[in-house]
Amino acid sequence: MTEDRLLAGLAALAADAPEGLLDRIAARWVSVAGPIGELRVAFTGHGVAYVHSGPGFAAAFRERFGRPLLPAARPPAGLLPALRAGRAPRVRLDLRGLSDFQRDVLEAARTIPRGEVRPYSWIAARIGRPKAVRAVGTALANNPVPLLVPCHRVTRSDGVAGDYVFGPAAKERLLLAEGVDLERLRRLAGERVFYLASDTTGVVCFPTCHNARRITPAHRHGFRTLAQARAAGYRPCRTCRPAQGLVG
Repeated sequence: MTEDRLLAGLAALAADAPEGLLDRIAARWVSVAGPIGELRVAFTGHGVAYVHSGPGFAAAFRERFGRPLLPAARPPAGLLPALRAGRAPRVRLDLRGLSDFQRDVLEAARTIPRGEVRPYSWIAARIGRPKAVRAVGTALANNPVPLLVPCHRVTRSDGVAGDYVFGPAAKERLLLAEGVDLERLRRLAGERVFYLASDTTGVVCFPTCHNARRITPAHRHGFRTLAQARAAGYRPCRTCRPAQGLVG
């Protein structure tokens, strides 16, 4: 029985199907405006399961999830404000098809604030798998709910934005729109500076941390490694937690 025939069969029932049955075998979808253009979003009773941009949405969804899609009358709660604000703490996500490792990676990426970036090594260390940097990159490349899980905020330590499910150009566009100074990050990386410290507060941060952005030039000091910053008497920022992503 094909998926279309399955749906047709349910529609032809003499009585209504039991409540919730359709949502267990199919997903709903909507088309909404997003920060990089029109998005198609699939969701179930458990939350948003898939975010896609461009053609081939239905085929890609069926190949990945094995479920048919039905149009929805309205977006799930919180989706549109989350896309506008770049923050989605209240949007429910359906990540049931992922491994524990993949879910851990996405949940860690979800904590990165708008306008800030973290290296892949930070994600790996945060989830207790410091040597799994490459696997972290693979998990982010297969993120089924980009934007809601802001994997575009995870970048390479050399200042290059890196790959993205919607393409590198879209990643840079999103970061620039959020206020990330990519040119400055590349310049710092070229100087082998991956951490910035303030001799006023005695704190060392990632360069995009909101605390680091407040450091005036006269009180700013750059370091290649966190060990160097600690040796100079600085303690890791409690906001951006650079101790969870060592470089060098």
